[in-house]
Amino acid sequence: MQGLRRRCSDDVDLLDLSSPPNSSSSSSLSIDEAESTETRIQRLISEHPVIIFSRSSCCMCHVMKKLLATIGVHPTVIELDDHEIYALPPAAEDGSSSTSSIAPAVFIGGTCVGGLESLVALHLSGHLVPKLVELGVLAFSSGYGNNNHIILS
Repeated sequence: MQGLRRRCSDDVDLLDLSSPPNSSSSSSLSIDEAESTETRIQRLISEHPVIIFSRSSCCMCHVMKKLLATIGVHPTVIELDDHEIYALPPAAEDGSSSTSSIAPAVFIGGTCVGGLESLVALHLSGHLVPKLVELGVLAFSSGYGNNNHIILS
């Protein structure tokens, strides 16, 4: 994980943490090559209000992206190599987790929501949209609390 490339797929920004091409092009997504994987992941979590860490071709990540896109949020997606997945912060309070339970992982507002099951549960409980509105990722009408009308920005 030496550099950062930005790609777009299905209206979702994808960031690839691989070696950058040898060029001097400036990008808003800068990489400090001396930065550790853990530090880089923490920085990306703090810089992006909604970010998904995934493996390549992960079907659960695809469903997460579609759910968020359906409600009007287009998350940043980072595809990690298997050895980089271990650098993700644990989702469990006790810090215990396996690679199967941490990838894909969605972070909203710097907090790990968890995987697909946790994201869907948050949405079905009615807490996902208010959380996204609170972060400013979604705009809402003045009657949001009363009639749940959402104006997607």
